[in-house]
Amino acid sequence: MAKFELKLPKMGESVAEATVTAWLKEIGDTIDADEAVLEIATDKVDSEIPSEVEGVLIEKLFNVDDVVQVGQTIAIIETSGDAPKANPVAEVEETNSKAEKAESPAVTEIAKAITQAHDAVVSPVQSSDDRFYSPLVRNIAKKEGITQSELDALPGTGKEGRVTKNDILAYLDNRSAPVKVESSESKPELAQPEIKEMPTITPPKPKQEMPAVVRGEDEIIEMTRMGKLIAHHMVESKQTSAHVQSFIEVDVTNIWNWRTKVKSSFEKREGEKLTFTPIFMEAVAKAIKDFPMINISVSGDKLIKRKNINLGMAAALPDGNLIVPVIKNADQLNLLGMTKAVNDLAERARIGKLKPDDTQGGTYTVTNVGTFGSVFGTPIINQPQVAILALGAIRKVPAVIETPDGDFIGIRYRMFLSHSYDHRVVNGALGGQFVKAVKDYLEAFDVNREI
Repeated sequence: MAKFELKLPKMGESVAEATVTAWLKEIGDTIDADEAVLEIATDKVDSEIPSEVEGVLIEKLFNVDDVVQVGQTIAIIETSGDAPKANPVAEVEETNSKAEKAESPAVTEIAKAITQAHDAVVSPVQSSDDRFYSPLVRNIAKKEGITQSELDALPGTGKEGRVTKNDILAYLDNRSAPVKVESSESKPELAQPEIKEMPTITPPKPKQEMPAVVRGEDEIIEMTRMGKLIAHHMVESKQTSAHVQSFIEVDVTNIWNWRTKVKSSFEKREGEKLTFTPIFMEAVAKAIKDFPMINISVSGDKLIKRKNINLGMAAALPDGNLIVPVIKNADQLNLLGMTKAVNDLAERARIGKLKPDDTQGGTYTVTNVGTFGSVFGTPIINQPQVAILALGAIRKVPAVIETPDGDFIGIRYRMFLSHSYDHRVVNGALGGQFVKAVKDYLEAFDVNREI
């Protein structure tokens, strides 16, 4: 018999931890290879953790609602064969460590005591409902040994009293600075020297919320975990970015007629539906290549210009919440590839099978408010991006058509595009030119195109 450690796998470059939401197996249950053992949730998506081996679950190391760091062991599975080979370098280090400890029991006890004391004092800091700490701030705190109580007491200069990188670095400078005190007895003729003291830290005042009045027949509904995350994300975005909108109307008659002509044959050939979304995504990717400064993020007083064009696609979940899976390198896909990517992400979002990495790395987001009948909307930017495009409902309307022989009124398929952008870094010219480029690509759609 051997014991296998089931660890929380890496789930994306910015995902450092996850919350256990449900155990799918109980102690004593038999587990097949690749069978799901538990469900976890990150700040983006829910996911299942499968077993890499076949065996019996003999120990759970975390309970529901516990937070697990990437790389931590979640459970122990007993297998009938030998345990999987570990990293040979790690095995050598572990062997040497065991040898050293065997030679010196006293050193072992001292090291154990030091480790326990260190873990008690410098456990990783966590965000709470009252105070959010960015991954950067948490990493600095972990590296410098700043405790949760220290960070909670540190006044922040960011929005809503948030602790910024500069706040924590300034605190570290004062924290490590030596206190210079000279004795007055040694130099009685001199005035009392100035003593450099640590700044007084005042805990942030708790946010005051207007209490809601509950009446006799009112129903109180607890917000879901996803709902709380979305609410926090939306408020944070409005407090971070200076939202401005530009609107433009687009004639999509050629696209409508082309799709009507080819959608049946496409579905028979590919086994998938052809929607308008991949066509719009293709136009957005082309416009971003024309205006790359819309594909940026803000970091303090610096701009990060993204090399890849990764399009977020807002998708509705069965419970009414929204999630934003990402089409990676969207500018490198042809229309067929874009269609398959859109359909795959939309279907896996619908059935709750998205992986954490599917929602990471987005550089620009598109949301379709027309799905719910809205003509246009004013979407909130998906941080840390600087812009988002809303697609309105396609309507059949009377419109003026210009021809060489004069203008006349005709029936056309038209829609509004609503472009929200961060006016701190995207001015009206860039915001307007970008959405105009999307319009031009859509209206110039080739009706004889093959797919």
